[in-house]
Amino acid sequence: MTIAVAVSGGIDSLMALVLVREAGHEVVAAHARFLPATPSGASAGPLPEADASDRAARGLAELCHRLDIPFHDLDMRREFEAAVIEPFVVAYASGLTPNPCSLCNPRLKFGALAERLRKLGASRLATGHYARLEASAEGDPRLFPAADRSRDQSYFLALVPPKDLASAVFPLALREKADLAGELARRGLVPPLPRESREVCFIPGDDYRTFLLARGIPLSGPGPICLPDGRVVGEHRGLWRHTVGQRKGLGVAWSEPLYVVARDHVRNALVVGPGAALDVATCRAGDVNFLADPGGWPETVLAQTCSRQRPRPARVEALRGPGGDELVVTFASPMPRPAPGQTLVLRDAAGMVLAGAVIA
Repeated sequence: MTIAVAVSGGIDSLMALVLVREAGHEVVAAHARFLPATPSGASAGPLPEADASDRAARGLAELCHRLDIPFHDLDMRREFEAAVIEPFVVAYASGLTPNPCSLCNPRLKFGALAERLRKLGASRLATGHYARLEASAEGDPRLFPAADRSRDQSYFLALVPPKDLASAVFPLALREKADLAGELARRGLVPPLPRESREVCFIPGDDYRTFLLARGIPLSGPGPICLPDGRVVGEHRGLWRHTVGQRKGLGVAWSEPLYVVARDHVRNALVVGPGAALDVATCRAGDVNFLADPGGWPETVLAQTCSRQRPRPARVEALRGPGGDELVVTFASPMPRPAPGQTLVLRDAAGMVLAGAVIA
């Protein structure tokens, strides 16, 4: 079996490469270039992450030559633009708060990239994700959190279809992040990019507003800021500048702190209210990716509506209709309003991912 390992140049993916090789598999390394040298719409200057990708590719090529591991430097920039960046921009402009990392995994890493690597002879794809896979009695993949819960990325993998998870390998499933640098050093290996970023890779400085303006797409203009009862309390400079749950930067003086409750695109109105107005009892989600048969789900599941949130008890109704599958989630107790476009992840008591979906 030949396993391809996606290597970015950082500690995690380099450790994954080493572990796959030490397990005795035939291994090839693949560095995928996703980012353009200059951000679309920017006047000048390279994207820092794209420049880092150049340095990573050079360092990885040298390292793999020393280890006698075949190395592929793959240009995936066009695919990344079409499958991740453009849908992100369109979703944001239409009032959603998309999660690009959750979409990149099924569309690019375990989608287009995995397909290219299959054509190069690799039957499986290993990555530096912190997540754990087990096979069910029927042989279907089951996705669980990694041993290192502080680094767990199973939330961001919940939209990867089962057929693609079936050929995925996560060598870091039982590893602790804090141990990796020492393990590599003992092997005499230094990653080309020892530093890492948790920001969205294609948005410089994590500045969404500047990025969207640079794309030159039509964006909503000024409009009223109003309370849930319709009273106007101010004016916003564009709905796209705000996210559900936001408190700072509203420019509204009120008797108590106000938060963004909703973005009403029909009226171009930003709806704000006190903290209690953020609480909701239910939410809907579509584009469902079932990782376990709903017929076998427990009566009470654990629901997670953003990556940093602790999963909370809920009941779920899975609906199947002509418009596609939909989940209706009723939380055991009110919780902060989730942002449409974000990822909903459902788990059982053991943490196993039952399904992923996009919040509507």
